[in-house]
Amino acid sequence: MTTKAYSNLKRALNEGKFVFTGELEPKFSTTIDDVIADANAMKEYVIAANVTDNPASDTGFLSVVASHLTQEATGLEMIWQLRCTDKNRMALMADLLTAPKLGLKNVLALTGDHPWCSPDWRQSKPVYDLDSCTLIRLVNEMVEQGTAFGKEYSGDRIELNVGGAANPNAGPLEAEILKLKRKAKAGCDWFQTQVVYDIDETLAFLKEVNTKTKVPTLIGLFPMKSYRVAKGFDMMVPGVEVPKDLLGKFKAVRKEWKNVDKQRMKEEFLKLNVEFLGPFIKELHEKRASAGIHIMAVHYPEAFAPLLEYIK
Repeated sequence: MTTKAYSNLKRALNEGKFVFTGELEPKFSTTIDDVIADANAMKEYVIAANVTDNPASDTGFLSVVASHLTQEATGLEMIWQLRCTDKNRMALMADLLTAPKLGLKNVLALTGDHPWCSPDWRQSKPVYDLDSCTLIRLVNEMVEQGTAFGKEYSGDRIELNVGGAANPNAGPLEAEILKLKRKAKAGCDWFQTQVVYDIDETLAFLKEVNTKTKVPTLIGLFPMKSYRVAKGFDMMVPGVEVPKDLLGKFKAVRKEWKNVDKQRMKEEFLKLNVEFLGPFIKELHEKRASAGIHIMAVHYPEAFAPLLEYIK
C-alpha cells in the first residue's frame, strides 16, 4: 500500500475519514445518460463512485470511457473498474496508458467473473492472463517506476490509486485473508467488499483484515429496489444470501401493495432497506471498524439520503 494520494478518495482514507462510495453500472447501450443522471443524484452523498466493468460478464458500455465522460459531466470522482477476464496484459497496459489523458485517479483491479456467469455470452472465451493481484502490481509499477513489466513508457506519468475486492462471505476465511495479504503486499490502497448482511460476521472479518493487512476496507451494502431485485440477487450472486426473513418482508410488501398503490410499495421497500441497513452502517461507523461503506445502490440513488441520516 502506498501513502501517496492522487485521488480524493485516497486522500480521505489517509486522513482517517469515514467515507461513502457509490456504484454506477453502464448498460448494453451506446448511451450512458442514465449513468450520468445517477451520478448527479448521488454526488452529494459519496466521495467517489465505481463504474462497473462487465459485471457478471454481462457486456456494458466500456468502463474507462464511461468513467471519464461521467466524471467530466458531473464533477464526481470515478473509480474505474478494470477486470482481467476479457483482456490480456497488452490490452490492460493499453487501457492504463489512457488514464492521464482521461483524468482518472482511481482504478479497482478485479479478476472478474467467468463468462459462464453471463446470461447471454457464455460462449465467450476467458483470458485471465493476469489476476487481480498481478494487475495491482502492474498498476503500481506503472505509477511508481514509469515502466510496465520492465518496459519504460513515454509521455505523462500515470497517477492512479488502486483498490481491490474482498469477499467476507468466502470460506474458509483464512484463505480469503491470505488473498488479501497478497493484494496488500502488491500495493493495494483500499478494499471494497462483496455485499454482506450479517453484522457479526462482518466485524469478525474486519478484525482479521485490519490486523493482518492494514488496508482500509469499505464494506459493501446493497439497498434492494424491489422484491424482484432482492430475489434475483439472492439467486444469482455466488456466495451471497439475502436473509430469509428480510426477503420475506420484501415479498409481503409486494403482495400487499403491487395491485393497490405502487408508489406506496416503493416507499415500503425503501423503509425496509433503511430499517435493515441503517443500524448496520451506524454500528460500523460508531465502532470505526471499517474505513467506510460502499453502497451498491445501482439505479437507486434515492436510497442514499435516508441511509446516511443514520450517522449524521
